[in-house]
Amino acid sequence: MSFTGVLRPGHIQIRVTDLAQAMRHYVDVVGLDEVLRGPDGRLYLKAWDEFDHHSLILRQAEKPGMDFVGFKVTSDAALTDLGERVRRFGLAVEELAAGEMPATGRRLRFACPTGHTLEFFAEKRQIGNGLGTVNPEVKPETLKGMKPTRFDHCLLYGDDIDGNLALFTEVLGFQLTERIVAGDGKTIIGTFLSCSNKPHDIAFIRSPERGRFHHASFYLESWNDISHAADIITRHKVPLDIGPTRHGITRGYTIYFFDPSGNRNEVFSGGYQYYPDNPVLEWTEAELGRAIFYYDRQLNERFLSVTT
Repeated sequence: MSFTGVLRPGHIQIRVTDLAQAMRHYVDVVGLDEVLRGPDGRLYLKAWDEFDHHSLILRQAEKPGMDFVGFKVTSDAALTDLGERVRRFGLAVEELAAGEMPATGRRLRFACPTGHTLEFFAEKRQIGNGLGTVNPEVKPETLKGMKPTRFDHCLLYGDDIDGNLALFTEVLGFQLTERIVAGDGKTIIGTFLSCSNKPHDIAFIRSPERGRFHHASFYLESWNDISHAADIITRHKVPLDIGPTRHGITRGYTIYFFDPSGNRNEVFSGGYQYYPDNPVLEWTEAELGRAIFYYDRQLNERFLSVTT
């Protein structure tokens, strides 16, 4: 847990093949709020209990997937320091000027060893959660859809997760919370990383293809809300991947489904509180089914193979 460096996930940009369909999905079904339609056509959304201007960006493209995921840091000085450390690690860092992304200060962007684009920023305009900051109510009366409170994490597939592990733990200040180890007892095939007291803020699974996107996850308050999300998925005929069920890894409750472009979404609830003195939890490949889907104790092929 670092409160002098990286704070938390800040935003994710997802490619969609039909912007109008994606907007209906993420606003009416998932329940995010539309904040801005940018001059370049991008849509900026947020969950109701996020104070920052946006956390999800939708971009029209020919193919689905993730363009980048961004993390917020504590200060501009911390951002400068992070950039210097990443350069010493051997990665090229691009600086994007304040305002290049609406309501957002300068950003530092680079590709991690698995080929995914990461960016970090210190400033984003806060527009609040609609409740104010003096004697606030506990939630708005106008919640819709699945009622997520925040963008929680993402899972990415790529080849060099050993290089990613070094980058995130030795340079960016993340902690390894859990890992999956192959049958040889040595090869790491999955890493779960936290910059907060959550069980994970980002995770990676080893794959021969670089730069693949598995899912973006949005946080719900309870198991009852997961059940409510399942009702909405059926009502709107949203393609279901698996769930409702529970993870062994993170202990969180979950349901997976797809947006109209084929990007996988998750809604997630629960999970343990992580502290930096926790031991790393290890799962063996033989118990991978129970690790991912604790109740079913087996994986479906779609969950393993479908990425964008």
